Formats: sequence, structure tokens, C-alpha cells
Amino acid sequence: MILIADSGSSKCSWRLISEKGDISAIYTSGINPFFRTTTSIYDELLLKLHPFLNAGVENIFFYGSGIISDEKASIIRLALDKLFPAARIELFSDVVAAARSIFGTSKGIACIVGTGSNACLYDGEKVVAGISPLGFILGDESSGAVLGKKLLGDFFKEVMPAALREKFALKYQLTMEEALQRVYKMEKPNHFLASFAPFLSDEIDNKYAQNLVRTSLIEFFERNITKIAGYNSYPIGFVGSIAFHFSALVLEVCAKYQMDCVSIRQEPMEGLIKYHMVNND
Repeated sequence: MILIADSGSSKCSWRLISEKGDISAIYTSGINPFFRTTTSIYDELLLKLHPFLNAGVENIFFYGSGIISDEKASIIRLALDKLFPAARIELFSDVVAAARSIFGTSKGIACIVGTGSNACLYDGEKVVAGISPLGFILGDESSGAVLGKKLLGDFFKEVMPAALREKFALKYQLTMEEALQRVYKMEKPNHFLASFAPFLSDEIDNKYAQNLVRTSLIEFFERNITKIAGYNSYPIGFVGSIAFHFSALVLEVCAKYQMDCVSIRQEPMEGLIKYHMVNND
């Protein structure tokens, strides 16, 4: 049996694939090694995952944000080794999840545009090139966190058109002091900022909203995609809520850079299931 995990910082989606091909879904809180310890991961999975699985799990493929080194991966691996001592366990970054989900064993440029953003060149087996995303302060262009950061800045600095400012104020009832507290003093400011991205989706027919998203996508391409040698000779695909909800603008910007977009999906799991059911060696 195969167990696949796709984890962000807030939520982890698990799929158990039986020998007959039946698929079961389980959800736990996010497992990011920057924010979790081996002990906390083990304790949660012992209660929320392990009881729903029998002893027959042979292969575990864990994909997640924060897996940027062997050191970070080991935080998760130690917990999984203790829970499933007989299983083969492999851990990969979230960008590998995007690449395998979109392209399988083919070449292409895989992008994540969700709460954060990332991009890589995938050769059908491994990631061979990419630019560090750098997080929402230094990078993460076009991510939900960066869109929310721009949106809040435009609201409080009165750059946003007056009619939209009224809608935004009515919807969120947010003071400047509250916003500054959440961004600079509390945990996970990126998630707080990304929570405002749906406002752009609701108002996407407004010229201001369209321009903000379009400009951010162009920044994503300029600062990430165009840094990959021969970028427009490869197909491109996207995973993530921002790419999915703004797919029309994503396709528009892909065309601007003369790139063939082959897929835009909200989550990578469906493609990962297909990949591992075919490639389970």
C-alpha cells in the first residue's frame, strides 16, 4: 500500500492507496519543519493518522513546504520512521510535488502560486534549476501573501480607488493598528495577508484588481521564470489557489511570455496519485 502526503503549514492531506487501488483521504494539521518538532509531529500522527491505517503501508511519499534540506527533512522522517518502521519513506519539497503532479515524467517548468510562490525547471525526474522564493518579505511574487500585502498597503495609503476602499472597509472592519499588530507582532503574518486575496477575486472585474494581479504575475515571471535558461522552450504549469482562481490572468501572462500553459490546478494531490500509481518502484 502507498501513503502520500501533501503538506503546507496549515493543513496536510494524506491519501492511502490500497493494493486494489482504493483511495482513502485523511487530514491533519500542517507539517512544516520550520514550525514543528519531531515530537509534536509524532504525537499528532499517532492519534490522527496511525489508527486509521493498518500495518500494510509499504511506501510513504511525503511532500511539503519547508523541506529545503536533509536537516529539515529529518525532523519529519524521524517521526514517520517511528510510526512506520517497516515502510520505505521518501520526502520531497512542495515544488517537486507540483512538478510530478503536472508533468509526471516529462520536462517542464512547474510553479506554485498559492499562499507562497515558487518555480522550478523539472527534467522529468528531478528539479534541475530554480530561483529561491525568499518568502513573502523578499520574494514570493504573486503569492496570496504578497497580493494581500499590496492590497493592505494600498488600502491604508489610500491608493485603492475610493469605491473599493469603502467595500474593503465594510467587509473587513480592520483598523491600521490591528493590521500592524497582526503583521509585525503575531505568528504567520503570511497567512493573515493571504486571507485578503479573495477580495481581489471578488472584485476581479474592477480595473484596479486586475492590474494588481496582472502586475504581480508579471513580477513572478520576471523574477523567477525568465531566470531559467531557455524558459520559453518549455511547457509551464501551475499549482495553487491563487493561480487557480486567477487562471484567466495566468494564461494571459503566459501568452505574453510566449509560453504554453498545460495545466492550472488548485491542489497537486490528484496528479501525485496518478504519478505514484504508475511509478511505484
